[in-house]
Amino acid sequence: MRTKKHTPYLYMLPGVLMVLCFVYIPVLMNIVYSFFRLSSFSAGSTFVGLDNYRRFFTDPVFPIMLKNNVAYCIISLIVQVGFGTVLALILESGAIGKRMRNFFRNFYYLPALISLTAVGLMFTFIYNPNIGFLNSLLKTLGLPTYGWLGDSKMAIYCIIAMSQWQFTGYITLLMVVAFQNVPRDYVEAAAIDGAGPVKRALYIMLPQAKEQLLVCVIITIIGAFKLYTEVYSTTSGGPGNSSQVLGLYLYQQAFLHSDLGMAAVTGVFIFVITVTLSIIQIRVTHSGKE
Repeated sequence: MRTKKHTPYLYMLPGVLMVLCFVYIPVLMNIVYSFFRLSSFSAGSTFVGLDNYRRFFTDPVFPIMLKNNVAYCIISLIVQVGFGTVLALILESGAIGKRMRNFFRNFYYLPALISLTAVGLMFTFIYNPNIGFLNSLLKTLGLPTYGWLGDSKMAIYCIIAMSQWQFTGYITLLMVVAFQNVPRDYVEAAAIDGAGPVKRALYIMLPQAKEQLLVCVIITIIGAFKLYTEVYSTTSGGPGNSSQVLGLYLYQQAFLHSDLGMAAVTGVFIFVITVTLSIIQIRVTHSGKE
């Protein structure tokens, strides 16, 4: 009996050890490292207290990074989660035939399967001011052309647009699965009572899928503040630092400037922001409560 009582914990033990070794312990170590001056080329370390945090928050690049990440987050919530949910509702509304529904599900999801680096290189050619598809199209239409990624005011929004193209279909597919799990009896009963497609979506589909919607919101927020590959493969934070983001700044501090303390501070800041926003979102939506 005692063996049977402890058996479930033995099955849980490998997973718990993996989470401890690869998630919680590294997070704690990163917090500790943020109080030290560390270098990749030196075995020694110097305790500097809050000096790394002071340097991080007083860096002139900090407000630019924060603005870019917040802009990416807001636009992604509107486009990926908002528009993606609308697409999912349309696909599951019955207004589109079964064959076309299957086609559009695959069509929308396909960009999410492409490597981030490959997408970045592809859009670098699309945005190219001389031979790029976008400027060529504008020339054909007789409209003025732009130096998309070379414009300090436009570069980050070009990167954001690229990400929306790639990941909106992913959120759409997640919401399609959630809507498919809504009991059809509820939808049919609402239709019999005279509720139109919009009312069925607002009062039946969305409330029943709110947990999945919350997951999509949290995934999008975390992705917004972890943004790295899209920027690195297109502008590398340029021109100047106009498209600099927290994830790229962390990489540059660690591997280009060999300032591991500053990289650790950046990691702590990203961790605190994402966890705080996730907790607020869960509390506001009362997730897990009936």
